[in-house]
Amino acid sequence: MFEEQTEVLFKAFNERSFSHHGEHYNIPPEVPYRGYDLKEITLVPRPRTLPVECWQPVVSASQRAMDFMVKYGIKGIIGGGAASGGTTDRVMEQWRDTLAQAGRETELGGDLTIGYTIHLADTEEQAIKEATLYFEENMKMFAPLGFVRGLTSQQISDLGDPSKARSAGLPTLEQAVESGAWLCGPPESIIEKIQDVQERYPGLESINVGSVIGTPQKVILEQLEWFGKEVMPKFTG
Repeated sequence: MFEEQTEVLFKAFNERSFSHHGEHYNIPPEVPYRGYDLKEITLVPRPRTLPVECWQPVVSASQRAMDFMVKYGIKGIIGGGAASGGTTDRVMEQWRDTLAQAGRETELGGDLTIGYTIHLADTEEQAIKEATLYFEENMKMFAPLGFVRGLTSQQISDLGDPSKARSAGLPTLEQAVESGAWLCGPPESIIEKIQDVQERYPGLESINVGSVIGTPQKVILEQLEWFGKEVMPKFTG
């Protein structure tokens, strides 16, 4: 059903008027309309720009999913939030090869963006100290949904019990920083880490940064303002 919904969506975007008659949807329905049989409908208002840029999280990184995305020109978001596909070279290379098979040659990272959770502070240690609570609260929400890899059912159960959580062997923010999923530290450190990503994936044109669910609005705004003033200007070229 999702694939048919996507087909309908892109028809609506890209055709002045369209019809669709599939397994799940019949558009327009075969009923009289103002004295005649309606054969096609039009999306109103029309998209301001074409093609419409569409992004989809890369979660499973299955070949079938990537083939589907490339078919419709959908770009991929790796990492961040529920997208647990991870910023691995394997996923990057698989995506590049999938594009190549469809006749689109790109450098590694092309038509992708990477999502990072950020927390800036004067030192990496201070950033980790400040953000640990947000990291843990976010894990409490997403682990039961299957978006924290490698946890046993017992660990997920212990996660909700303060008396057991500390000794349950749960992932830590330090590990997330080491893996590159979180960027924590002073602006100059964050800049260096992003520059390293830029060198590894020369086709990458953008990244997505933000705070995890549960972070206070005041903190989110402060972090984005700090990032915008001291990190982003280094990448305006």
